Amino acid sequence: MPPKNKGKGKAKKAKKGVEGDNIEEKYKRTVHQVESLKDQLVLRRDIARQALLVKEEWKAKLQDLKHDLNEEQDVKKAIHSDLTRQYKTMRSDTDLQVHQLEIEVSHLQQQLTSCQQQLARTQEEKLQIIKEKDSTIKELQSKIDNMETEYEAIVHDSLDMLLNKLETSRLQWEKAATSFHLEQKQKLLEFGLNPLEI
Repeated sequence: MPPKNKGKGKAKKAKKGVEGDNIEEKYKRTVHQVESLKDQLVLRRDIARQALLVKEEWKAKLQDLKHDLNEEQDVKKAIHSDLTRQYKTMRSDTDLQVHQLEIEVSHLQQQLTSCQQQLARTQEEKLQIIKEKDSTIKELQSKIDNMETEYEAIVHDSLDMLLNKLETSRLQWEKAATSFHLEQKQKLLEFGLNPLEI
């Protein structure tokens, strides 16, 4: 009886030694794989950050365009207000000095017509500029939306790839563990030991 116990003790120690070596190797491989996946994740995060920076730049450009548009609208209002004020002043002066300015009425009417034509041209130009700015703003917004969609797809694809790699690693681990278990079971049977009794 005592020799059998010693044999069992040696078999257990040998089994533990082999398991320890295999587990340590598998652990090192797993740590290496995890580090590699972490590096990939850091790279994907950098890409996402860069995308966000580009998005912020486009937003800033959009704000600048809006600011320019507001300034031009203010200039348009100022021109319109100034022309209106000039017109009112002119009419007021004309009413007050009608008897002295009758000779100049025709000339002033021509000036008024010219100013109105200039105002109409200015308004048309401003409307055209506003349309162009609106078109540019829409185009930029569309580009921003497209970039957001593309970068979101990149992040999703990266996460899907990471999940696939993790699943592949898990299946490999399970296959290796099953193979290792069967090998150890076979060795125990070779020694005349029943694995279910141990």
